[in-house]
Amino acid sequence: MDRLLQLEVFAKTADLGSLSKAAETLRMSNAAASRHLSALEERLAVRLIERNTRRQWLTEAGQELLQRCGSILSELAEAEDAVSDRAVSPQGMLRVTSSLSFAVIYLAPMLPAFRALYPKLNVQIIAANRYPDFIEAGIDVAIRTREQEPDSNIVVRRIGQMRRVLAAAPSYIASRGRPEAPGDLERHNMLVYSLANDPYSLRLRKGNATQTIRVTPTLDSNDGQVIRGAALAGLGILIQPLYIVQGDILAGKLVPVLLDWELPLLTMNVAYQNRVRLPAKIRVFSDFLVSHIREHSDSGIWMEAK
Repeated sequence: MDRLLQLEVFAKTADLGSLSKAAETLRMSNAAASRHLSALEERLAVRLIERNTRRQWLTEAGQELLQRCGSILSELAEAEDAVSDRAVSPQGMLRVTSSLSFAVIYLAPMLPAFRALYPKLNVQIIAANRYPDFIEAGIDVAIRTREQEPDSNIVVRRIGQMRRVLAAAPSYIASRGRPEAPGDLERHNMLVYSLANDPYSLRLRKGNATQTIRVTPTLDSNDGQVIRGAALAGLGILIQPLYIVQGDILAGKLVPVLLDWELPLLTMNVAYQNRVRLPAKIRVFSDFLVSHIREHSDSGIWMEAK
């Protein structure tokens, strides 16, 4: 048992790049984790991890051991999951990452019903617009807009495609006028989400006609809520997924413009690590999320939800 725990401490330390993060993940003290790692190096009579005050790195022996023991530990974890899933309901900690907007609008409201079904399963939400590495951040599930992952070990399941919209506050339209054609946007204050695909090139379609407008933003930000707040304050015209601003539009706080022109749809996906057998906690969360979106989204936001 001690030998297995030593390997777990070593593998987690290597994956997370930090002994303290490994200790936290394995729910032990830093001192205990350090003892296990030292005992493993002493038993093998070889240095596995070199470290100084700024960073740590695997030795050649450490790299070889990680490669060999990684698959063993993964298979063991999957075997335990398989037995646990049949014996008890999903439990433990599920770590989910998504944008702040998606977390506020979809994830947080669904948690009471989800927890009522799975009371032994706790959820940690990491709101981030960047795409953190699964292993580095200990992520189980990621909600992402890109359709492919650079890592072939990541499975991407489509939730659906949603509409995007151009909208501005009534005060801005009263001051600057309403754009009547895509070319008019070049003379307006534009509020741009900087992490979108090609954020400064706006492609619009009307029937068989298409136009591409280069956008010089008055404001760009890596967070949709910042863009929304600026639009509500009357700074300019935003470009956002409809789910973020639907409530503001219904309340009259934002007014859609160029409604006869369509923006490219935004694809939303669930991503998780490929496993021989998908852990129950990931499966039930993914299924519940898709059902929740289908049942509780306002009409017209999603073009499809699978």
